[in-house]
Amino acid sequence: MGTGTGIGRVRGLGSAKGGASHWFTERLISLSMLPLFAWLAVSLFRLPDLGHDAVVRWLASPLAAVPMILLVAATFVHLKQGMQVVFDDYVHDEGTRVLTNIALGFLTIAGGAMAIFSVLQIAFRGTAS
Repeated sequence: MGTGTGIGRVRGLGSAKGGASHWFTERLISLSMLPLFAWLAVSLFRLPDLGHDAVVRWLASPLAAVPMILLVAATFVHLKQGMQVVFDDYVHDEGTRVLTNIALGFLTIAGGAMAIFSVLQIAFRGTAS
């Protein structure tokens, strides 16, 4: 046994290394998504119909496209953080956990980029094709 108090020997050796900041960031993103989802629900409710043309015309406006991009980005970041917690908690093999987290990173970036590109395409062209 070494010298010092018990807490001195274990300080910094916990499993939650950056857990507190990860937890706080996840909650902060969740809170930011609440008004964005409320905005989306109210905006869609106010449309005359939910047909393709009406939604494209609505999303072509910067007042709709910018919050939609923010919502997409926040959703994909929240998805990544939530799934990372699941993988870290339930995947016990270190190599598999690293690979799943890498794959998760690539997939969330790819999905988020595709969604943001789609919103930008509609915003700048006014069409979805």
